[in-house]
Amino acid sequence: MRILFPDARFTDGPGIEQAVAGADVELDIRLLEKVDDISPADWAKADAIVVYNTMLITERAAELARNCRILVRAGVGFDKIDLAAFGRRGIPVSNTPDYGTSEVADHAIAMMLTLARGVVTYDSALRADPIGNWRFAIAPAVRRLRGAVFGVVGLGRIGTAAALRARAFGMDVVFFDPHLPNGTELALGFRRVRSLKDLLGQADAVSLHAPLTAATQGLIDAAAVAAMKPGLILINTARGPICDLSAIHDGIKSGRIAAAGLDVLPDEPPDLGQPLIRAWRAEEPWIQGRLILSPHAAFYSADSFEDMRRKAMETAMLYLREGTLQNCVNEAWLKEKK
Repeated sequence: MRILFPDARFTDGPGIEQAVAGADVELDIRLLEKVDDISPADWAKADAIVVYNTMLITERAAELARNCRILVRAGVGFDKIDLAAFGRRGIPVSNTPDYGTSEVADHAIAMMLTLARGVVTYDSALRADPIGNWRFAIAPAVRRLRGAVFGVVGLGRIGTAAALRARAFGMDVVFFDPHLPNGTELALGFRRVRSLKDLLGQADAVSLHAPLTAATQGLIDAAAVAAMKPGLILINTARGPICDLSAIHDGIKSGRIAAAGLDVLPDEPPDLGQPLIRAWRAEEPWIQGRLILSPHAAFYSADSFEDMRRKAMETAMLYLREGTLQNCVNEAWLKEKK
């Protein structure tokens, strides 16, 4: 058997992958960005494909991978994969949803705490002037978290983990997730609302944990910002295009959004000409202490990265050797094929 990695993100050799696959499996490791960077013959040799998040896996890839039995996304998001194209050809697509749950939830809470307690603002101010800035009232988003409302958009694995962490700080958890069955709120002891507007209108902090879909792209737009409780802290560790950065810019500048922590952006690395990014880099007075960024790193720790690699391979090999399918994300198209 042969497994193709068209856009691998590891450079230390495939020891983890080979240990899971076994010595009889050939691993074809590439670090490329475009489907056509790989020859049609090499696509056709693959019994399975494991993709990361660099290459756009289009219908062209599905056409070329004519002998592929399964495609596995080493990671959670699958918005760069043409699920329908693979499903129409009877090829299941699976993701790896359980490798970095703790890390992303921790990162979301860390961003909220950093802003709500002014950690970065105090540190930067003291570095600039340890004497003149030795005062507590210079961090613009500081507030008490106990008793504040923590809103979660998307109560999946990561959203639930973040919500449980927020509750440990004494916060009142409310969530919006139209895909969960009735009673989820009772099982977890959280409050549920049936619209995004209801959540935004009462939350003191909102953490986004939804996948990127047609329904969630641009979900946090100007209308959403207008619906927010004034002084809200916004955290996004999900997918960049869920937030309209122009709306975030205007929301922070107007004070409707007290502060924002963004681990993900619509363009990665960022578009330096985008007004929000430009103001942040220039340290314009109105944005100082009110925006923190990280480089799509919420998922990362050495442990989580190893888990991602191992679990992706386990998913592929379980299907190749036993026919057992896990974490399928294109089931609807597979059913149509049948």
